[in-house]
Amino acid sequence: MGILDGKTILVTGVTMTSSIAYKVAEIAQQEGARVLVSNFGRALSLTHRVVKRLEPSPDVIELDVTSQEHLDALADVLRDLGVERLDGVVHSIAFANPETALGGAFLQTPFEDVSTSVHVSAYSLVSLTMACKPLFGETASVVGLTFDARVSWPAYDWMGVSKAALESASRYLARYLGPEGVRSNIVAAGPVDTVAKKAIPGSHSFNDIWAERAPLGWDASDATPTAKAVVALLSDWFPATTGEMVHVDGGLHSTGA
Repeated sequence: MGILDGKTILVTGVTMTSSIAYKVAEIAQQEGARVLVSNFGRALSLTHRVVKRLEPSPDVIELDVTSQEHLDALADVLRDLGVERLDGVVHSIAFANPETALGGAFLQTPFEDVSTSVHVSAYSLVSLTMACKPLFGETASVVGLTFDARVSWPAYDWMGVSKAALESASRYLARYLGPEGVRSNIVAAGPVDTVAKKAIPGSHSFNDIWAERAPLGWDASDATPTAKAVVALLSDWFPATTGEMVHVDGGLHSTGA
């Protein structure tokens, strides 16, 4: 008996085996869930290849969270795959232009690039949730991923602002959808060596910070601790927890500079 037995979960943003989303999908299956995954564009072919490593291989759907057409069709796409009820959604989606919105160009970033970052990385939590809502049952769990945006980080710039918006959006989802049985929570992970992290100029410095300050230590090559927290929040083991941000960072958030 796994903690997700009988549940159906949609995991977005599965691209590589190093991604947090991939590890979430893997552990969710081990815990008994039916998992579906999504991606779009050129990354979709990567997703199709990488999920073949999972047993069983999850259904893959094309989903661009900035496309209203994709969002409007999502519930029907899932129904066509035999999904009668969706119990959980994992938001593992983010983007900021590394040339203009990351790496120290914060004061010169044009609004067009800021708008894209906020749309993809934060607003999509709400639009994705609402697209899935017609399939939610009496209860459902939405979990997003962040890199603790309560403080500023070197080079993180407008992605940090976007993640702050994501964290706030989750709290408002908790407020407005809680009466309908929907929980919305965020997992704040330490640095994990994903493709997205490697695209951030100077991101190697994050590993140095964690090596010095995380009380429990931190392995940036292992997404398992983060994924386990996501799966736990998807389960019924947190029935009265919503609007929360759970830190999975070796305890660094609790230490001073």
